[in-house]
Amino acid sequence: MEDVSEPAVGGAARLVAVMRALAMHQASASRVKDVAEQVGLTQATTHRLLQSLVREGIVEQDARTKRYRLGIEFFALAAQAGNVNGLRQLCRPALLRLGARLNDALFLLVRSGFDAICLDRNEGPYAIRTFTGGIGGRVPLGVGQAAMAILAFLPDDEREAVLQFNLPRLREYGVHDEVSLRSEVQQIRECGYASRRSGLLEGMAGVAVPILDREGRAVAAIGVGTLIERLSAERLPIVVDLMKREAAAITQQIHPFDPTLWNPAAELAQR
Repeated sequence: MEDVSEPAVGGAARLVAVMRALAMHQASASRVKDVAEQVGLTQATTHRLLQSLVREGIVEQDARTKRYRLGIEFFALAAQAGNVNGLRQLCRPALLRLGARLNDALFLLVRSGFDAICLDRNEGPYAIRTFTGGIGGRVPLGVGQAAMAILAFLPDDEREAVLQFNLPRLREYGVHDEVSLRSEVQQIRECGYASRRSGLLEGMAGVAVPILDREGRAVAAIGVGTLIERLSAERLPIVVDLMKREAAAITQQIHPFDPTLWNPAAELAQR
C-alpha cells in the first residue's frame, strides 16, 4: 500500500521526476534510496516506478550493482524528437568528418537489446535506401552492415543469445541460412568491419565498423551507405581505415556507465 505521507502527485509526474533524478546522476547510476530521497517518495514506491520504466526499456538496471540509469530507449525517443544526447552527441563530429571526406551517407546505430536503433545520420549526395529509414528506426541485430558489426563484436554468450532469438526474425529479411550468417559474423570479427556490395537492397552497398567500449564490447556502429559502384575493392580499404580511426577515438571517450551498454541475454531471460 502506498505511503499516505507521500505528496499527491500524478503517476506521470512521478515517472518524469524519477527520470529527471536519474539524468542528474547518469554517469554513476543511482540507488533506489538516492532517487527516493530526491523525488520525495518512499523507497517502495520509487522501486515500483523504476521497475515500470525498466519494463518499458526507458531505464536500465545494472545486474551487478543494482543501480539504475536511463536506457537507450530514452535516448532513441530523444533523438526522434530532435534532441542531441549521449552517444549521438559524442559521435556527431565523426559523422560530419567522415561525410565530408567520403561524400557518402553516414549512419550511427546503437544497440538496444536484440535490435539496433538509428540514432543519427548524415545525408550524402546520393539517394540511399536503408533498413532503418530515418532516425529512430530499428532493425534486428543481423540485418544490414552496421547491425552486423554490432552483433559480431558482442561477447560470445550475448552474441549467441541474440542469434538464437533473432534467427526466426531474420527470415522476414530473407536471411534463411544460419551457417552463412555465422560465417559472416566470424569474418567480421577477423577483419574488424562488415561490408557487402550486394544484398537485399538492390544497387546499394555498405560498410560499417563497430564502436567498442573499453572492454572490447560493441555498443554501436558507424555505417556508410552508398551505391555499389562507389565501394570498389580499391576504395574499400581507404573507407575502412578512416572509419576505424574515428571509431577508436570515440571508444576512448565512452564513459563506462554509458546507457548504450545493454545485456540482451538478461532481456531474453525475462521473456
